[in-house]
Amino acid sequence: MHWVMAISIFVLLFTGVLPIIGIEFAWLTLHWIAGLLLTAAVLFHIIRSVLQKDLMSVWISPSDLKESLDESQKPGKYSVAQKGMHAAVTVVTLLVIISGLFMFAMIDTPWWDRTNSLSESTLGWMFLVHGLTTLALIALIVFHLYFTLRPEKLFYLRSMIKGWISEDEHSANHDPERWAPDESA
Repeated sequence: MHWVMAISIFVLLFTGVLPIIGIEFAWLTLHWIAGLLLTAAVLFHIIRSVLQKDLMSVWISPSDLKESLDESQKPGKYSVAQKGMHAAVTVVTLLVIISGLFMFAMIDTPWWDRTNSLSESTLGWMFLVHGLTTLALIALIVFHLYFTLRPEKLFYLRSMIKGWISEDEHSANHDPERWAPDESA
């Protein structure tokens, strides 16, 4: 699911930003299709997390904050930094999606003709929220890529591609009492 979201976000960024900097192409249809794909992926991710009862494992708890101050403590499945990144990306992505859906209602699609149901003021706010959250998302992606590509963290990238980390990587970076990887996954 991470890769579906990543690809749709990159398509959205390219189709949303390139026309602004003067690279003209028929971007709108591709943009809203990628937006609907991102929306579906986010909804699927939320539903799957709730059904697997794994939703709380990615949210920062007071005990996480306390433990993050103790360098001898290893995290469970996710570190406080990873949980913080997840929270930031969640908030920003939801705001991008919500503002995008309001804007989506204002264009012609195969399912409806454009409406002028939003006031000019409301539409202006939606464009502002969409633009600011897009800038925030770009910053978060740069931040995410920087920390993903650090040599000491490359095993996480490999784990996302291949689906595993070694026992040595697990024991060096995670508390086995707090996270035991699922052998069947």
